[in-house]
Amino acid sequence: MKIDALKKKVLNRKTIKKIVERLKKEGKKIIFTNGCFDILHPGHIKLLKEAKKRGDCLIVGLNSDKSIKKIKGKKRPILEENARAKILSAIEYVDFIVFFDEKTPYKLIKYLRPNFLVKGADWGKKEIIGKEFVEKVYRVTLLKNFSTTSIINHILKKFSCKNEKRKKSLSNN
Repeated sequence: MKIDALKKKVLNRKTIKKIVERLKKEGKKIIFTNGCFDILHPGHIKLLKEAKKRGDCLIVGLNSDKSIKKIKGKKRPILEENARAKILSAIEYVDFIVFFDEKTPYKLIKYLRPNFLVKGADWGKKEIIGKEFVEKVYRVTLLKNFSTTSIINHILKKFSCKNEKRKKSLSNN
């Protein structure tokens, strides 16, 4: 099975599991990473690009809206899950996307049994969820000044409407 011949990228767990098993039988290496990918930024692209370099098929475990609310609070996500999945599916490094509702992807990693996990270097080796189910864990150095939270804070600061003049200028744009 050729990975790029499969057109649909967002799949359910059962379908992804079958693909993983088939690709492993063909000797392919499966990489897994996960995240919210709420406001996509250059740090996300770097992580996905570095992850894809580690093997043949990159699966992204995508936190569902329900999952994000559990870990980030009721004001998140900014973009709903289908919008985030659509954006991720347009990225060439991403082969497949699968949602998970839990706080962590532990059950998903245990179920899929990828060869490798890739996480940002902000995660300590001992903190990485699911490491016991893979051959190797890779940690990618983060890009400075890029995080969804910092982008949200920057937007709030830049566009806060503390005075009427600012409110007027925002409404004219």
